[in-house]
Amino acid sequence: MQFEPLTIAGAMRVRIEPHTDHRGFFARTFCTAEFARAGLPTEALQASISYNAKLGTVRGMHFQWPPSHEGKLVRCLRGKLFDVLIDLRPDSATYLQHQGLLLDQDNRAAVFIPAGVAHGFQTLTDHTEVLYQMTDVHAPDLAGGVRWNDPMFGIPWPLGQPIIAERDAGYPDFDRARFETELRHRKGIAVTTGRDA
Repeated sequence: MQFEPLTIAGAMRVRIEPHTDHRGFFARTFCTAEFARAGLPTEALQASISYNAKLGTVRGMHFQWPPSHEGKLVRCLRGKLFDVLIDLRPDSATYLQHQGLLLDQDNRAAVFIPAGVAHGFQTLTDHTEVLYQMTDVHAPDLAGGVRWNDPMFGIPWPLGQPIIAERDAGYPDFDRARFETELRHRKGIAVTTGRDA
């Protein structure tokens, strides 16, 4: 595998190295030794898949509040999408910056999104499937998000008029002071997530 750091601190594009012959190809997509050498988490505690029937579907921008440590390895299995990260870690050198990149069934690359970075995407084809491998168990009570078209971030989405969930479209404008206060509060409390503390 090849590991390419992105502009968001700690985020990385992971490219496969296919071994090809007359049958097709074989490629490794995850290896604890290679991920450790690249400085990435080596344990996936949960995996999920999303199927998106229509071009223009937006999912995001989602993150998990502390005490979750949910990072994600995201790969497009079918179709094509514009994948977006927003750094929501106040102590990060890239705080409040975003990055977008293309993932598709042809390049077969994945992107690693560190904990504390919001993630979302817009499908660029019908019938797009996305695989997520998470480093922590998803906790619904810790789910957070920022609006896909919040002017604070100015994300250049490729397609207008998205197909989007009411929840994702309804996040309020990002308020930095309010967000940072809430983040400090949540770092100081224990929330049951289904895992041992």
